[in-house]
Amino acid sequence: MGVRARAPGGVPTERRTGGRGGSPNAAPDRCSWPAPEPAPNRAPHRRGPNRVQTHVSARLALTVAFLLALAPAAAARPNVVVLMTDDQTLESMAVMPKTRALIGAEGTTFTRSFTNYSLCCPSRSTLFTGQYAHNHGVLSNTPPTGGFTRLDTSNWLPLWLQAAGYRTMHAGKFLNGYGRDTPAAPPGFNDWHGTIDPSTYNFYNFTVSENGVPRAYSGVYSTDFIAARANGLIAAAAPSAQPFFLSVAFVAPHSGGPREADDPPGIATPAVAPKYANAFAALPLPTPPAFNEADMSDKPLAMQGRPAISAVRATRMQEAYQQRLESLLSVDDAVESIVSALRSTGELDNTLILFTSDNGFFAGEHRVPAGKLLPYEPSIRLPLLMRGPGVPSGATANQLVTNADLAPTIADAANATPARIEDGRSLLELVGDPGVEWGRELLLEGGNARGLTFSGLRNYRWKYIEHTNGEVELYDLERDPYELQSLHPDPAFATVKARLAARLAILRTCVGRTCRIRPALRLHVRRRQCRFVAAVRGADVSAIELVKFSVRRRQPARDARAPFRRSVKPVGVRPGRRFVVRATVRTDDGRRVTMDRRARTCAR
Repeated sequence: MGVRARAPGGVPTERRTGGRGGSPNAAPDRCSWPAPEPAPNRAPHRRGPNRVQTHVSARLALTVAFLLALAPAAAARPNVVVLMTDDQTLESMAVMPKTRALIGAEGTTFTRSFTNYSLCCPSRSTLFTGQYAHNHGVLSNTPPTGGFTRLDTSNWLPLWLQAAGYRTMHAGKFLNGYGRDTPAAPPGFNDWHGTIDPSTYNFYNFTVSENGVPRAYSGVYSTDFIAARANGLIAAAAPSAQPFFLSVAFVAPHSGGPREADDPPGIATPAVAPKYANAFAALPLPTPPAFNEADMSDKPLAMQGRPAISAVRATRMQEAYQQRLESLLSVDDAVESIVSALRSTGELDNTLILFTSDNGFFAGEHRVPAGKLLPYEPSIRLPLLMRGPGVPSGATANQLVTNADLAPTIADAANATPARIEDGRSLLELVGDPGVEWGRELLLEGGNARGLTFSGLRNYRWKYIEHTNGEVELYDLERDPYELQSLHPDPAFATVKARLAARLAILRTCVGRTCRIRPALRLHVRRRQCRFVAAVRGADVSAIELVKFSVRRRQPARDARAPFRRSVKPVGVRPGRRFVVRATVRTDDGRRVTMDRRARTCAR
């Protein structure tokens, strides 16, 4: 795809079209606070392609120009912008129409996106490394097992992008604990504007490290500030031929100060911008089947001990729920503003934009009034929208994806080389082939300041969790999507539980490819007198529930019985030409995988 083209030597040789001039220090149009200042000691960005030196003869210059004209033009690598919220649920995307229209409708919406570890610092460390938590080592928000200082920032995404010739920038929240010891910018960022903890969680009075220099701000709403700072960074980077990476991290809808008059007692809420105060005052608290779960006897003891949610507490939770959504309205405005900045600078069409969150959040499901860090769906499921070069517009991707896929996706688009062993995969492979299934299962992890306390496996049908105290959980998500009844003690499910446990044992310590193990299956295609027979074989053939055979991704033939063999017809393929046979397999233990084989029609 065009988004993956790379110039020789990792540095762009062509000026990206659409960039506009202007001072890199110009203040954002709609804001009165200072625009970002360039980091010290940075070499000036090159403003265009190399020119033939004046001492070179005119004849040689004409020869070079002629040869360049004959060569295929290298596609410019895209800018990359990552927009991240904090504690946002998938359900809450309903109140963000601008984001859905500008990114989702103009790109691809992933309906099954999950976090590996549903907590701020471990999740964001996965974003910057492409690794599961047990590999990058950040297992909590605070030392010694977590926090900013726990992550090895000498080998991570910003440095890989810089090595590939990118200008790297950040605005907003960063890893928990950043700035407590030093406001210095982490390695790998050319322009750094990260909020300093603990001021990060104050929506009106916060301190920003501006390329290592702390600066306090008050009287401005942090979501608006972060958006304006991001817009200033875009304006500063756009005139250069150098592609850029911009990380933008909002605090909303995470709770934060100051406390407001209508805040419910005993429940933390975000501060809401005045223009959106009480925008959802009439909105009821959702009560899905898992809300205030009546029978918790199937859950681990710690969950069984949770008290039922009283009517008084539910009323307070409703106010908190409304404020969380109200805070997202400002984020929706911010996304619109950033997309507008990309458009006005001529960068939008050559920018890959990803919108997501670090983790989900509870609002009464399974008697959890607020919080995350549990293996249930409200905590681990994320919004994920992506638009940009090569990304189909108005598309939906239903495959299982994880936040460990984000760094590989960005590196793939930028043609950068990760220096860590990646546990995830590039999502560009999925958007380029909507029917592909990787066959992998996703790893879930969670714990506390002392380390991991559970690990789990999730696929299309099953979720299997093992707690370090010996307790287990097993949910059939097809029949029980709200996880109301764990099937772990039922002997009827002993076989599937054992198979899932065996695969979780591998995932728990997986590295790279072992995190992406597929079913042990192979697709065979044989030609007999211009007729083709496709068959699926392998060690896991006994687990097959259904196979769909197709040619050129069309005309699927279904087979639900062994030996899973069907005749396939290359309809529409000219004589002597190659074509692709695809088998899409669904197993009875919740996995899906596609296998492709090439064949050639008979020549007449």
